[in-house]
Formats: sequence, structure tokens, C-alpha cells
Amino acid sequence: MTDGQDGKKDDDMPDFSDVKSGASSTAPGAEVFQTYEVKSGDSLSKIAKNFYGNGNAWKTIFDANTDILKDPNKIYPGQKLKIPPKIPPKL
Repeated sequence: MTDGQDGKKDDDMPDFSDVKSGASSTAPGAEVFQTYEVKSGDSLSKIAKNFYGNGNAWKTIFDANTDILKDPNKIYPGQKLKIPPKIPPKL
């Protein structure tokens, strides 16, 4: 690799000549959500218990759906909610 002016190698520039195209391991990936259609009698805590095993995780679902939900107590049959992946417990 040369700097183009005097033919000397430019040691300040990294050499990416062996890099293959493809997905970057450092780029954030798009989150993949499941979708759940609200049924009569559902609540966010009931849905959280179903997906996460813990009704107290309702806020995870609410936070992922603030584009369509303004009040966690007001969900309606037919609404399609994004269900984020379950986050494994920290060791």
C-alpha cells in the first residue's frame, strides 16, 4: 500500500485487503420480535407470564410497543404486539 505521493508505505493506514464481505460482527443487528395478537381477557402481565414465565415482565412488552400502546392497562383484542426475545438471566 502506498500513500500515492512518494511511493512509501503508509503505516498509519490499516490493511483491509484480506477482509471478506458479509455481516459485521460489531454492527448491531435488527432485533427480531415475535408477534402476538391480543385476545379477549388478555393483559400484559398474562402475556408476559405466557412468554417469559413471569407476569412481572409486562413492562418489557409495553416498552417494545409504545408506538401503539399509551397505557399498559388498555390493550384490546386484535392488537398485534411485538414480543421481544427473553433475556437470559445474568450469571
